[in-house]
Formats: sequence, structure tokens, C-alpha cells
Amino acid sequence: MLRRLHAEQPDSFAFTPANLEWAQGQMTKFPEGRQASAVIPILWRAQEQEGWLSRPAIEEVARMLDLAYIRVLEVATFYFMFQLQPVGSVAHIQICGTLSCMICGAEDLVEVCKKEIAVEPHAISADGKLSWEEVECLGSCSNAPMAQIGKDYYEDLTTERFTEIVAELRAGKVPLPGPQNGRYAAEPEGGLTSLKEYESGHTQYNASVQLAADIGDTVKRIDGTEVPILTPWVSKGGKTTPPKAQPRPKSAVQQEKEQSKTEKPAKAKPAKKAKPAAKTEAAAPLAEEAGTKPKTLDAARDGQPDDLKQIKGIGPKLEKLCNSLGFYHFDQIAAWTADEIAWVDTNLAGFKGRVSRDEWVSQAKTLAAGGETQFSSRVKDGGVY
Repeated sequence: MLRRLHAEQPDSFAFTPANLEWAQGQMTKFPEGRQASAVIPILWRAQEQEGWLSRPAIEEVARMLDLAYIRVLEVATFYFMFQLQPVGSVAHIQICGTLSCMICGAEDLVEVCKKEIAVEPHAISADGKLSWEEVECLGSCSNAPMAQIGKDYYEDLTTERFTEIVAELRAGKVPLPGPQNGRYAAEPEGGLTSLKEYESGHTQYNASVQLAADIGDTVKRIDGTEVPILTPWVSKGGKTTPPKAQPRPKSAVQQEKEQSKTEKPAKAKPAKKAKPAAKTEAAAPLAEEAGTKPKTLDAARDGQPDDLKQIKGIGPKLEKLCNSLGFYHFDQIAAWTADEIAWVDTNLAGFKGRVSRDEWVSQAKTLAAGGETQFSSRVKDGGVY
């Protein structure tokens, strides 16, 4: 199936503060420089917030992860769990149409969708509440036919019961998920024939359905109004810091190309000869355009540099780069002004924008004063590698 972005797109996308905090927490799961690994959960959060993935949402995720837009688009178009067009405001229904479900009546469920929701898949019902599609195997073959609605499976469906479920959703009710014929999970319909001693330990419903029943709402999408679900390594009561939106600075190569267009050919030749010079020299012309270069040191005071890796966002490689630029101590970073931050952000070859994104200055102020941050304490305890 060809998957394309919807023809009509919103003008912009922005995570709610809570969802942005959650997304930033996902990025901290991965080692320095590997935050792109968080692309799937962050795309999913964007879809949960809006109901579907728009182009502005994909672009925002790419910006957050410092990825080319096409890389994130590849992920969004590859996985069918990502909806690339608007869906029903109440629920989007996915009918499993693979072998077991097809044999057991999936085609009849599709006919119910065509009659009760919309003739074509991915079309939204006239009241705007529901949409549907047929998907590949959802892995509940023993409970065929089935459909996924919201976060849960509705299994052992008949056309009559499925029609009722659609009506209940349209009326604002939340049908109890799980098997619809009364059986427990995927056990035999007539009850257990062996291991009966474990039957007494059952909850009323299987674990997934029991949780859905306890929550009381399995269709509602995450919209950021819930209590933020932080990552488990964030200490109790702690918070992650949302990244600040920063324009992506032009690379040294882009700057050089633009500069060469405005110069005469005779003047461009010396620039080519100077190209093999040290990276810090090549970055010098950028300083005036991108702010003010901070004060630097030729070497660490008393030969004892601070462990800059205690600042979240600085790994071993980036620490060496900072040292090569003349930054060895927390108090140096803590004193940077906005103009100086802009200069450093631009001249961190391969790590552009990290100072602003990870808020080095605020962390450095705490560390320079002898305090600890949540991240620095993890570094000292050996929890960061």
C-alpha cells in the first residue's frame, strides 16, 4: 500500500508542555549522540496528542532529534501504526484481515464498518467521530475475528456485537475490551481442561482487560493533560527539562559556500589553501555572525580541568572538543551570555545547538557553586557510561 502524507496539512505543530517533557525524558534513554533512537516513541506521542501525524509534527520530531526530515518521514511511512491522515475524533478502528480472522469472519466486520462508519477505509464518518481500516495480523489469532480500538483488543467478535460496539462508541460509551463471548483471555470457551489449580488466582478479567476496566477509558488518546509519565530513572518528583526550540545553525561548509558566491574567483583561491587549517580557525569567521566568542583558557587552571561530563549533554568526545576550544571549567560555562552561547552553539562542529538544547549554562552554575544536579549525581555514582 502506498502511504503518503495527507493533502491538507495544519500550519504548525507543538507538543503540550507535559508531552514535551515526556519526549525529552525518552531522549535520555540513549547514550550521547544516539537520541535519534527515540524517534518511534516520540512520533507515537505526537500521534496520541493530535490523533494523526501531520507534516509539521514529523518536522518537529526531526528538529528535536537533530535528524533530516526524510529520516523521520521514512519511519512514519513504514509503520502502519502511524496514521498519516485525520482520524475519527472518538476512535479509529483497525480490523485484522489476516488468515485466522479472515476465515472466522473479518470480511463481515469490514462490511459493518462500511455500513456504519464510511464506505472507504480511512474516511471519517459523517458525524466526525469514527474512522476505520483493515490491517495485517495483530497477533490475536486464537480470538479471531478481532479489532484493535484505541489501546485495546476487542476479540471473538460477531457482526451483531461489533455493530453494538460501534454504536456504543458513537454514543460516548467505552465498551469493555477483550473477548466478547465471555471467555477468559485465550482459554478454551468451555473453561480450563488442565492446570485448573491456577483458575482460582484469576482476576475478574485478564490483565490487559482488567487494567482497562480499572482505568475506565481505553479509547481516549493521551493529550498531555494526564499526570506526566516520566522515565523510570528520573528520581521521584524529579522533572526532565524540555528542549528549547532553536534554529538550526548553518554548517561551516554552508557558510563557506555562501561566502564564496559573493567573492571574486581570485579571492576564493586563498580560502581553499586555508581549508586544511585547524577546525577552530575555520570556525573563526562564524563568530561575528553567530554571537561573541567567550573568554578562553590556554590550559586548565593548575592542570586540573573540571569533569565537564557531569553536564548533561557532554560526553567524552564533546568534552575534548570543549577543551580544544579553551573551555575547561564549570565557571567558564556558567558565565556565558546569550551572545556567547550562540557562538559556542555554532562552533561545536558535529554537535551544533547542544548548549541551548541541554541548557549547559544553568547546569554549570549549579556545579560551579559546589552543588549537584540530578545528572551529575548519576555520573558520580557510575550510572552514566
